[in-house]
Amino acid sequence: MIAIADGGSTKCDWVLLGDNAKVSTKTVTNGFNPNIIGEELIIPELEKNTELTALRFKITQLFYYGSGCGTAHNRAIVEKQFQLFFPNAKLTVKEDLTAAAYASYNGKPAIICILGTGSNSCYFDGESIRLDLPSLGFLIGDEASGSALGKLLLRRYFMKKLPEDLHKEFVAEYHLTIEDALKNMYHSPRANAYLGEFNKFIAARKKHPYFQNMIFDEMKNFLDYQVLPYPEAREAEINFIGYIAYIYEDILRAAAAELNLNIGTIVQKPIESLVDYHKKYILNLS
Repeated sequence: MIAIADGGSTKCDWVLLGDNAKVSTKTVTNGFNPNIIGEELIIPELEKNTELTALRFKITQLFYYGSGCGTAHNRAIVEKQFQLFFPNAKLTVKEDLTAAAYASYNGKPAIICILGTGSNSCYFDGESIRLDLPSLGFLIGDEASGSALGKLLLRRYFMKKLPEDLHKEFVAEYHLTIEDALKNMYHSPRANAYLGEFNKFIAARKKHPYFQNMIFDEMKNFLDYQVLPYPEAREAEINFIGYIAYIYEDILRAAAAELNLNIGTIVQKPIESLVDYHKKYILNLS
């Protein structure tokens, strides 16, 4: 049995292939970003999923692509814990950008971007991935991500910068105190996911002029920091993976147009395309 997993900071999508490379199981777990979750919590998170637990000894090959796995140290953490949980599996652990590149590949080189709970970018020529920029995480990076937008919303709420109508709606929906916010931001193992949850408030009101401007400016911020530094930025197609890119597609495309950038495909969840790529290019099954 072959397992393919695409892991963001918040959620991880799993597909298990059985006989004749047919999909036998689809499931979801929490994410396993080593920058967010402690090493000792990885196996307990896996054990929460009854489907993976039941099939753990039958998996002989596992391809895991996860946020936070861009460094050798973090990859080693995930490999160690996954090998303990899937003892019969040959492991391949890479960063989530690789999954995004594979899933959005359409036969020509492109700049690949992730806009989910976090954000990142790379250049993929069809064979190799080139990372010109580091991933700085949600504290000083992750521009235009769910955590970045949530951070903007909280800052503007507490500093009384929101328009009166949005301020009242936020109070009614969350009843949030500064004590609770600080506790979750500074003492939670998933602070980025906590911040990202506030994006629901923004998404439900994305047509509000105030949020339209806020999102537009943050999309330009992402393009400025994570796309324009690539030498190919003006010529190459720019493809996006992730929930944030998907739900704010019109604003993202407008921001890119202002900077004369060419956005190609935008895919919410890459797992299906990722499985197809593995069958065709890696497993040679189709």
